[in-house]
Amino acid sequence: MKVIILAGGGGSRLFPLSRDCYPKQFLHIIGEKSLLVQTIERFLGVVEAKDIVVVTNEKYVFHVQAELKSINAQEANIITEPIGRNTAPAIALAQRYCQDILKCEDDEVLFVSPSDHLINPIKSFQELVKKAESVAKNDFIVTLGIKPTKPETGYGYIEAEKADGGQASKVISFKEKPDIETAQSYLQAGNYYWNAGMFTFNIKTMYNELKSFKPEITDIIDNGYISAMENFAQMPDISIDYAVAEKSQKMMTMPMSDIYWNDIGSFDAIAEVLADKDNNAFIGDVLTEDCTNTMVIGDKRLIAGIDLDNLMIIDTADALLVAQRGQSQKVKNIVNRLKKANRKEARENITMYRPWGKYTLLTESDDYKVRKVEINPGESLVMQMHYHRSEHWTVISGTGKITINDKESIFTENQSTYIPMGVKHKLENPGKIPLIIIEVQSGKYINDADVIIFKKEKEFI
Repeated sequence: MKVIILAGGGGSRLFPLSRDCYPKQFLHIIGEKSLLVQTIERFLGVVEAKDIVVVTNEKYVFHVQAELKSINAQEANIITEPIGRNTAPAIALAQRYCQDILKCEDDEVLFVSPSDHLINPIKSFQELVKKAESVAKNDFIVTLGIKPTKPETGYGYIEAEKADGGQASKVISFKEKPDIETAQSYLQAGNYYWNAGMFTFNIKTMYNELKSFKPEITDIIDNGYISAMENFAQMPDISIDYAVAEKSQKMMTMPMSDIYWNDIGSFDAIAEVLADKDNNAFIGDVLTEDCTNTMVIGDKRLIAGIDLDNLMIIDTADALLVAQRGQSQKVKNIVNRLKKANRKEARENITMYRPWGKYTLLTESDDYKVRKVEINPGESLVMQMHYHRSEHWTVISGTGKITINDKESIFTENQSTYIPMGVKHKLENPGKIPLIIIEVQSGKYINDADVIIFKKEKEFI
């Protein structure tokens, strides 16, 4: 069996924690490890790292690489989608990768999972995955259904034939997100499940269903993985639910009985996981008096709350969200407005991660910008030049090697250097600890567009 983990989504419902540059799957919001790492570790008890394929956006690839390295799972495979095209094309591409690159036969079973859900206990889930695999071998597509605990309107539902003992049962239909009255009727009926977006199938079965219902996808992957990558933009933007699941007669569901599941798809979902006896959830330096039904997530500064009830307060360095509990689904409306206005808050964090490390914006105006830059051991910035700004670097910790034009020099803690406009320069970290510098950019045009790169590299500057 091969496990396909879909980790390309941008996500907007956890703004301002989640941004286009750093989506939900990389957040360390529940536990010390990211949701992606928790997902990978969940499957390492079923398959080896080399049998895992992570499908992501090419701008997130270095995040995925770092997360795999953090748990010594570098043997996992990474596919970078040239452009987002929803889950059906992503699954088809991964399937072709398994055939062409991993040399899988048509009867190989694939298990497809999102990268950002919370599931416990892990051993029970792993046992269920193995049961689903055995069903999928018999030419079925198996989806895992979550037994609803409340009339939830934020999830799609699976209607299934009733079965005893948690066995697989035939899917009758898939339902869109319902209103509260309909959700209540689903809960009372007892044969409806939340759709968690996890599917198990063998390669041949899924290919045949895609060919029947969405031949424009199979027409592209028929020419092989490399060609499919080159023509990926021509794929239809469609989910696997719409493309196959809602039409196929081969759909089966297995209930995740006695297994806790949470898609961490909203701040209300996070609060559900972290709630204390007063239904409060506090993360960060938070001090409260007589607060109930309130969630506060802080960053670096102290947040004090008095007599708060039914609120969500999410504080980051550049954005503050305040909302009523139960209304977190509306957060995406705010993000859409930010994107429409081309506000950078929708795209960027104060701290931005790069393949070589990260930088944090400290302050800026029209003619200067101050950043804290951290370069990982053995990494470097590309050779570059700026026409409209000069730069001044001061080392806070570590050792840096700087190349200005063709001259190399070493500078260490409390030493600084100046790079005039129009001068080629490159900064490296030859040491064993992170190199941390304070960078001051000065000029009449402070913009990332003012970068001339002299060595073409597949990196962000």
